Amino acid sequence: MSKGFGNMMKQAQMMQQKIAKLQQELESREVEASAGGGMVTAVVNGKQQLVGLRIEKSVVDPEDVEMLQDLIAAAVNEAVKKSQEMLQEEMGKITGGMNLPGLL
Repeated sequence: MSKGFGNMMKQAQMMQQKIAKLQQELESREVEASAGGGMVTAVVNGKQQLVGLRIEKSVVDPEDVEMLQDLIAAAVNEAVKKSQEMLQEEMGKITGGMNLPGLL
């Protein structure tokens, strides 16, 4: 095995360890997003899991459930988007900006 290939394998193993550590850290990181002027707030962790949802009482109207559903969907979607952006930013730090599909 050539020395260059050995160094490349060592770097790949170090990157893999950093990614595994990042995966653990992301589970505890949270981002949030709101909809309806803060009437609905979704909290998502770094693994794109919904971990919290706050709904102001004033937005709960039994006569307009569709509006509440839309606000929830908008808040959750925006929080997931922020979580994905956080993931991409952190992965970029590890991979030096290389796009390595399937790592997370």
